[in-house]
Amino acid sequence: MKSVLFAEWAIWLNAFMRQPENRLKFTLLTWLLWPLMVLLIIDTLATYGLSLKMSNLAHDRSLNEIAREVTLHIKPLGSKPVLTISSIAEQILLVDQDDRVRYRVWSSKGVSLGGDPQLQHPTRLPQLDGKALFYDDVIMDEKVRVAAAWLPFNERDLSDLVLVQVAETTNKRQRLMLEILANVIVAQMLLIAMAAAAVYFGVSRGLRPLSALASALAGRSHLDLSPIDPRCAPMEVRPLLDEVNALMLRLSGTLDLQNRFIADASHQLKTPVAGLKAQIELALAETEPAEKQRSLAQLYLGAERLSRLVQQLLTLARNEPYAAQAVKFQRLDLHAFALDICMEWAPQALRRSIDLGFEGHQPVMLMADPDRLRELINNLIDNGVRYSHQGGRVTVAVRHGTDGEPVFMVSDDGPSIPVQERDRVFERFHRLLGTDRDGSGLGLAIVSEIAAIHAARIMLEDDVDGTGNTFSIHFPHHTD
Repeated sequence: MKSVLFAEWAIWLNAFMRQPENRLKFTLLTWLLWPLMVLLIIDTLATYGLSLKMSNLAHDRSLNEIAREVTLHIKPLGSKPVLTISSIAEQILLVDQDDRVRYRVWSSKGVSLGGDPQLQHPTRLPQLDGKALFYDDVIMDEKVRVAAAWLPFNERDLSDLVLVQVAETTNKRQRLMLEILANVIVAQMLLIAMAAAAVYFGVSRGLRPLSALASALAGRSHLDLSPIDPRCAPMEVRPLLDEVNALMLRLSGTLDLQNRFIADASHQLKTPVAGLKAQIELALAETEPAEKQRSLAQLYLGAERLSRLVQQLLTLARNEPYAAQAVKFQRLDLHAFALDICMEWAPQALRRSIDLGFEGHQPVMLMADPDRLRELINNLIDNGVRYSHQGGRVTVAVRHGTDGEPVFMVSDDGPSIPVQERDRVFERFHRLLGTDRDGSGLGLAIVSEIAAIHAARIMLEDDVDGTGNTFSIHFPHHTD
């Protein structure tokens, strides 16, 4: 019966453990029900030992009584004991409907006085106080329980003792032990089943808020990235919801970046593309080689402006805060870095008769992304060269600020930017009224985004000579 119960539980647990998904309910039930199963096994083993002890205790008493009855049939003959039990008395004492009972009597000198010769003299003798010694043995391939005791047989001299052995097979004991075990285990199985049902329903009820949360999320639109209210979930799940909300916030920023880039690109590319189409149609319609050549030259300029616009749009998208979180900074010398870039701009400045100068006398170290820092410097120099008047001056300077921070500065002779416009010039596509230079209004926006990535401050002031503007980028100071 015990093996059948364990086999049924093993089959149920094996089917339960074959769940293909690592579900929270399955994990909780596993961790809650397995201890109950282990407890049941331990309790079953303890109950088995206890029931066997109780069964032996009940039947050992009857063996001891049989041994005492046998001593009543031992009579002293001189100085020797003699066993005088009749066959009828022996039958009354030994006959049992469930078990086979044997006995044997030994004198104090180890001489057999009678009984079943299959019973061997015990290797360990009982005490002389009359208390029986009980032990297990095997007789003719049958397990038996043996009681051995030194008992007095002479009423006149109680010091005359004989060793009486009584052995009995274990059928009644096993049946009583199984009855006790079955009664206890059935009650425990019912208790475990009730506990398992309570655990299952408790876990299901406890996980119901998660199911409601899953249903609420399933009903959301793919465009709805608003935060999830953590009050609708248990306290243990709220840290997970906080991380999900943070992820949705980052995802929303990324999607906003993409949407803004698409909107900016479609808005800014529409006019140049239309101009290119018009120039192409005009060139195709021209028959004079000189006019066709002039149209192609205009077409080339339009394509160049479109290429620059596309490049600026891509640069702006690449330097969005959400797109630049994986920027790797490295230590570099701003003085040498900016000087090399100024040398690259010298030919273009000469074509416009711009006096491009550089001021700086010592290394200025900072932590920056070289590619993005190059874009920042290029855009500031391009802004100065583009908007300064013919024969004007653009000065690039690198120095340490008052607090020791690295500072990059560009001064130009372009139109002075009014104070009320100085914040707006860093917005996308914002251009000052009255300027006749080609531009998309993205250069200073790119500068602003790259400065934000580097945690730098931008300052815009009038030039020290009263003509033009001075842009200064104050980078954070990093100690060695």
